[in-house]
Amino acid sequence: MAAEIRANTFRALRKALGDNVKGCAAVLQGGTSEKFTFYCSDTDVTEFRQEAFFRYLFQLNEPDCYGVLDLEREESILYVPVVSPESERWQGPARKPEWYTETYGVTTTENTPNLADSLHARGITKLLVLKGLNTDSGMETQTTAKFPGIEKFEVDESILHPVLCELRVIKTDREIEHLRRACRMSAQAHTYVMRHIKPGMTELQCEMLFKAWAGYFGAARHMAYTCICASGAHGSILHYGHAGYPNNRVLEDGDMIVLDMGAEYAGYSTDLTRSYPVNGKFTDDQRKVFNAVLAAQKAVYARLRPGTSWPEMHRLSERVILEHLVEMGILKGSIEEMEKAFVASLFMPHGLGHLLGLNVHDVGGYPCGTHRSKEKGLSYLRCGRTLQKGMVLTVEPGLYFNKPWIEQGLKDPNVAKFVNVEKLEPFYAFGGVRLEDDILITEDGYENLSGSWPTTPEEIEGVISAAQRS
Repeated sequence: MAAEIRANTFRALRKALGDNVKGCAAVLQGGTSEKFTFYCSDTDVTEFRQEAFFRYLFQLNEPDCYGVLDLEREESILYVPVVSPESERWQGPARKPEWYTETYGVTTTENTPNLADSLHARGITKLLVLKGLNTDSGMETQTTAKFPGIEKFEVDESILHPVLCELRVIKTDREIEHLRRACRMSAQAHTYVMRHIKPGMTELQCEMLFKAWAGYFGAARHMAYTCICASGAHGSILHYGHAGYPNNRVLEDGDMIVLDMGAEYAGYSTDLTRSYPVNGKFTDDQRKVFNAVLAAQKAVYARLRPGTSWPEMHRLSERVILEHLVEMGILKGSIEEMEKAFVASLFMPHGLGHLLGLNVHDVGGYPCGTHRSKEKGLSYLRCGRTLQKGMVLTVEPGLYFNKPWIEQGLKDPNVAKFVNVEKLEPFYAFGGVRLEDDILITEDGYENLSGSWPTTPEEIEGVISAAQRS
């Protein structure tokens, strides 16, 4: 897989440079082991996870490495650290360079201490290094290559990052295979939780059931993000599960639960969500809220194909949710006027979905020269692009009753006039509903990479009731 990706990268960089590649190489620094230690302890160490751009090009998931693409020769070189004899008793025998060369399909493998000399020996005089802004997180690259002797080269920081971001937006066939396997594994892990959920469990037990299935049956050592297992009113907290709210509530009979969990396979992320009553039986209100979100998701699916504007799909999902809230009596008035006042952002305070790949919020959502809209709703979107074949995105409409957020919005009289406060008040204990699947844009439509798994109220009730009978 990496060989195909590197071939695409050579072509893209040659095009960006106008084939002026004599003496030019791209140099990437991988993640370092120091990033994965806790404070001053040498035992509290997390499992290493490679920087995504480096893994994209070289697949290697080991720390303290460099990768080089010699653009003139179209050769790839791995530079790996020297393992001392003292370290071998803790880390195992050092692998020979040819092992890396054969395993990762690079042209050759060398040791890192001689990186500058090695590049000079190849006639390299100009280096392209990775530096740029992640438009999703707003953070700058943290692994821009630095090594002794780099000051002797002409260094360009402007070309490599945008080229790699655009390449990562469109997935190769092998990447799609990895993502399909990862998504279906995560969907099966979700269904496993669905079969075992019941009142009296804790949110943490839901998280552990998911992780156990994904690890044991899906070979997933890592999660793509912190698991969100939000029950009751906590279901309105979008990124629940963090240290302040660590999935520690006891599930009560009658609760809805929002389970937003995705495992990682071979570095590729998944992001899936299901919401349902923990007792396995939807009340009338739970079904209405759920069906509003399901209708929004289906409306978007019907429009997914190359050429579709993703911001327009966000607005479409908002409109469907507004229509259902009017039917429920929570909102009143003209849908068109509500749209002008951005009323939907009270109840769907997040974007419709985002690009997915080696990062759960993958790069490339806003290409160079484009920016997020400042309008409410669209400003939450992590992707503002027109869809293309080969993109992988999440589709995750939601309907949340987050009291602090809604009360803040109701201070605006242009918004408050549409809201029936008496009808809304009982729903603050409801929490919320999100439905989320991972989809691939195909030539004439889309593929749900999550496969077929319980989605409708009837399907979910059937799974839980069957499990309770067994």
